[in-house]
Amino acid sequence: MTQKNRLQSGGRIDRSRTLTFTYNGKQYKGYQGDTLASAMLANGIDVIGRSFKYSRPRGIIAAGAEEPNAIMQLGATEATQVPNVRATQQELFDGLVSGATNGWPSVDTDIMGVLGKVGGNMMPPGFYYKTFMYPQSMWDTYESIIRKAAGLGRSPLENDPDTYDKVNQHCDVLVVGAGPAGLSAALAAARSGARVILADEQSEFGGSLLSSKETLNGMPASEWVSFVTEELRGYDDVMLLPRSTVNGYHDHNFLTIHERRTDHLADLAPAGQVRQRLHRVRAKWVILATGAHERPLVFANNDVPGCMVANAVSTYITRYGVVPGNELVLMTTNDSGYQAALDWHDAGRKVAAIVDTRQSPSGDLIEAARKRNLNIITGSAVIDVQGSKRVSGVSVAPISADGSRVTGSVTKLSVDTVASSGGWSPVIHLSCHTGSRPVWNEEVVGFLPGPTVQKQLTAGAINGSYSTGKALEEGLTAAVEAISALGLKAAEVVLPESVDVNNGAPMTLFHVPHLKPTAKAPKQFVDYQNDVTAAGIELACREGYESIEHVKRYTAMGFGTDQGKLGNINGMGIAAKILNKSIPETGTTIFRPNYTPVTFGAIAGRDCGALFDPERYTAMHKWHVENGAKFEDVGQWKRPWYFPKAGESMQDALNRECKATRESVGILDASTLGKIDIQGKDAREFLGRVYTNAWAKLAVGKCRYGLMCGEDGMVFDDGVTSCLGENHFVMTTTSGGAARVYEWLELYHQTEWPEMEVYFNTVTDHWATMTISGPNSRKLLQELTDYDVSKENLGFMDWREMQVAGVPARVFRISFTGELSFEINVQANYGLHVWEKLFEHGAKYNLTPYGTETMHILRAEKGFIIAGQDTDGSVHPYDLGMAWCVSPNKPFSFIGKRGMAREDCVRPDRKQLVGLKTVDPNVVLPEGAQGVFDPKAPIPMPMVGHITSSYWSANLGRSIAMGFVKGGLDKMGEKVYYPLADGKVVEAEICSPIFLDPKGERQNV
Repeated sequence: MTQKNRLQSGGRIDRSRTLTFTYNGKQYKGYQGDTLASAMLANGIDVIGRSFKYSRPRGIIAAGAEEPNAIMQLGATEATQVPNVRATQQELFDGLVSGATNGWPSVDTDIMGVLGKVGGNMMPPGFYYKTFMYPQSMWDTYESIIRKAAGLGRSPLENDPDTYDKVNQHCDVLVVGAGPAGLSAALAAARSGARVILADEQSEFGGSLLSSKETLNGMPASEWVSFVTEELRGYDDVMLLPRSTVNGYHDHNFLTIHERRTDHLADLAPAGQVRQRLHRVRAKWVILATGAHERPLVFANNDVPGCMVANAVSTYITRYGVVPGNELVLMTTNDSGYQAALDWHDAGRKVAAIVDTRQSPSGDLIEAARKRNLNIITGSAVIDVQGSKRVSGVSVAPISADGSRVTGSVTKLSVDTVASSGGWSPVIHLSCHTGSRPVWNEEVVGFLPGPTVQKQLTAGAINGSYSTGKALEEGLTAAVEAISALGLKAAEVVLPESVDVNNGAPMTLFHVPHLKPTAKAPKQFVDYQNDVTAAGIELACREGYESIEHVKRYTAMGFGTDQGKLGNINGMGIAAKILNKSIPETGTTIFRPNYTPVTFGAIAGRDCGALFDPERYTAMHKWHVENGAKFEDVGQWKRPWYFPKAGESMQDALNRECKATRESVGILDASTLGKIDIQGKDAREFLGRVYTNAWAKLAVGKCRYGLMCGEDGMVFDDGVTSCLGENHFVMTTTSGGAARVYEWLELYHQTEWPEMEVYFNTVTDHWATMTISGPNSRKLLQELTDYDVSKENLGFMDWREMQVAGVPARVFRISFTGELSFEINVQANYGLHVWEKLFEHGAKYNLTPYGTETMHILRAEKGFIIAGQDTDGSVHPYDLGMAWCVSPNKPFSFIGKRGMAREDCVRPDRKQLVGLKTVDPNVVLPEGAQGVFDPKAPIPMPMVGHITSSYWSANLGRSIAMGFVKGGLDKMGEKVYYPLADGKVVEAEICSPIFLDPKGERQNV
């Protein structure tokens, strides 16, 4: 098929390599170097989708990440389906299969399109909220219909056959954007010896220079780009990442980069290659050279296919050799828009008129247009567009100098393409991600990056510096500043000579007037993706939505996958005018990650299938396997459950492990305990807020047990935290609760107390932990260290640094068994070595390994709780008999203090944790058994509690249990009954949960 809009020469495409692609079931041709969008335009494809709300025909409007309309469905098979891919960013490959994401029965003939024609103002902002409220029984029906009507693409029904991965990176300087500013910055940093990452979302470096006719040093700018890129490629410490979008900029210069490694090659990644990669980068300095997006103008029917951004027209002509139409009218408020008309004319197509909204424009590009005898209409605007599936004509009229009203008669022109330029919006998105609010600049007529605490610099068009020469200078200046801060010597970089263009002052115009009031005029679109119109924004303001954030949410402006890249500034300008405020007074929305959509595959990486919930092993896992351990899963960890010997039942093994520990010494692999390193001058205060007890006076070298409660006052985790330094602590959590506690700490720091200087790092995997317990544990440890571990030198709840088996260790004198215990922590790589040395020396003491089940029995004998087993989210410390662990008089209230003081939480008949001894000592109560006070009560019996922990204790020669009983702490010695499923009723006596050594003499020896 003939590519009717393709030029015979020019562009950066390779006409010797013809590629075939399919759109909506029909085959077309393109060339190597095309994007899907440029190939579609080359083939004269006008309608590429339907609008979100009104189902109006939509065409391609831009040429990059800012494109709101050309959102395509890709994939030749069900498994390779990818929804919502921008045609402007998808490189063409042979065999590419694409389709529109909406439109029924087809995108060209969409039944829903009648809404766009007759709907008028039937669906203003808030329409869905106001209309589909009643009856409630119809909500599900409403939702299914609305979702189907507004759908954008579909997810595949089969598993993704491709592989994705993630990688952690570090660099001295991360340069975002490889246009003139980014290239000069990267070159200066690389020559100075810095470790550099240069990332750009396009397939090749050069940015705006790829579609420019500018010269640098008297040669085409693209040649300078090639020279610089080749030099950068030669540095070992420079990483070049084309096809890579920096999607998120987070605190402490942590950024995420989404690299599309093989999306441009085929539906499936070649064998042995990943499809996409997510780079997680820690950068010492970041230079943002992200450029600017051209704003379209807002005028009546500005969404008809054939209406485009002026710079996109130039890009398609100059870079791809495609003229997207035959007759052009250009409307512009500034000089740069003229370039589109010049390129159109030079490509041999007709320019019907250049409509300049300014009264007396002047500048080099205006003179260039006049030399070509192009028709320039000044002080005027395109106020309306004719056409349905393609522009067929425009209405041009003179407007006032301030652009507020039409001042004369309308002239009609027959054209098929409208290019508009309302100025440029610096791409400040990443600079906003860390909370920095942008600053409005009247001279630039756009927002510029605001102040930041990040080690961040900016260069080029993001600063409103739109000339190539200025961009090159600012890139170099930013690099020199970063290099100096890094302590490196700046290398010499001679910038190429560029040709300055004399530009006149632009006009500020966010909304082109019409003969009719905005509410009655044809739709004037601000946000193309969400069908937000100027009339809709005016209505939102009239209905009381004065905050720009409220206007955004009420109208959905900027909510699409394009995040309002084209429309937000125009929308703010329209809102400001209605509210009679300036744009700074009206405010701005804040952009958030991600800058463009990221696939789930890139986010997940290889964490899928068997790796989605990975098995975690301790450093001693190999030893456990070799010694016959049976395992259980605890928070992804494979933990030894018990260690049976030949011929032993599970209970036999437990009895042996329990007695060996109490009588001599046992050893537990406790590496799985959550460990969180906490530092900062406010660390001590932070601990006091998240724990129920006091931490202000905990001395260095001391440890303390603590309970954590939610805001409702209910216990959700516990553990021992040790003071390593005045502002340095290590917190231990339950194995299964480690991730949740870490997330909880970060949540409160970020949302409740961001002013506190405190930092958290999970170090669970960094340390191998082994606990030796029993009367001979001190003797065993002393054989492996020169440090004096006597009671006087290492008391209960102390910790010390020492060498154990020749390895630096932290040894904690804490006990979860009630026995003399030492918890030995060593760097994980040495865990197995120390473990084996303990057994080598422990043979004489009958050192016995024990697993989690024996640990549960030993701690139950001592009355220690396990969070998550003896707690269930409905009990507070007083229910557990742990009032001693609550400090109600701390200067700053701890989390949960008010919750546990609620009326319901102080009832005397609350269920409380007690010990339970069965009258028949040989009967072991099943966990979960429900208790009653009257076993003869009619069914349903009033339940008074349940069993949380129940075991046979070989050390006590009887069963023991812990459980909840209503008012149990005041019922010591009374009886409670447990009816079982088999009809038996077990009688038990309420007692203290401390069954062994109530004075704690064994652990304090």
